[in-house]
Amino acid sequence: MNDERIIELFFERSEQAIKELDKKYGRVCYTVSYNILNNRQDAEECVNDAYLGTWNAIPPAKPNFLLAFVCKIVRNISLKRYEQNTATKRNSYYDVAMEELGDCLACAPTVDEEIAERELTGIIESFLDSLSKENRVIFLRRYWFSDTYADIAKQVGLTEKNVSVRLTRIRKELREYLLERKVLL
Repeated sequence: MNDERIIELFFERSEQAIKELDKKYGRVCYTVSYNILNNRQDAEECVNDAYLGTWNAIPPAKPNFLLAFVCKIVRNISLKRYEQNTATKRNSYYDVAMEELGDCLACAPTVDEEIAERELTGIIESFLDSLSKENRVIFLRRYWFSDTYADIAKQVGLTEKNVSVRLTRIRKELREYLLERKVLL
């Protein structure tokens, strides 16, 4: 079933919408959540919570890209669960991925910096647009979907070492890109 029809089912308030959403994107949603949480049960719960969140958001929202819309909900719910689960302990998969970006990005913005955060988002989007398609996929798979180097290597047909080297170079390019635009690191 295509995305437009699934969205129509949400607007009709048909429970079939959630079934179709799960059938089409359930595996991707689970992978996003599991890569953050590294826990099967928590990931399943977050995906189910995301389906409820999607049900509550559509309508009034009418997303252009259903997968991105749902993945954002899954990711946000999973990050909240991650924070709850790791208040005193460390989850190596997600923490390592975020630490890799630590040299490129400053701490989370304060309330006074919300406008600057929007500008930063635009700058990062512009940076991503400047990357080759393959490098953009590698970057997003690592830092948005929290995929391991092995998973990324398998997906794009490279070695883990090559993925590691590319990510190192992309982070360096991002840092330089941000410095050129006078973004404080």
